Amino acid sequence: MGDPVTITVRRNGPLRIEGGIRLIDADGAEWDLTGKPAVSLCRCGVSEKRPFCDGSHNKIGWQCNASAGNLTGGESAATNLMAPVSGNLTGNGK
Repeated sequence: MGDPVTITVRRNGPLRIEGGIRLIDADGAEWDLTGKPAVSLCRCGVSEKRPFCDGSHNKIGWQCNASAGNLTGGESAATNLMAPVSGNLTGNGK
């Protein structure tokens, strides 16, 4: 078994994924990630390069302070405080 894939949740930013990555879209097509040992995936939904992050979260002041929680269904210490999104969400500068 190879090295595990590491996913890092960046505070107020993207998901940073490192390791043996295969990215498949909703239609089953695979993205060519040749030479990419890591990618950053958008969490704010505003990136013009979705599913990849282009830094747009900084321009709109997007915030998400997620912390590790319990995914087994019990009590959780997780917080997911998402600030309202404002500003230009069309990406066309108008």
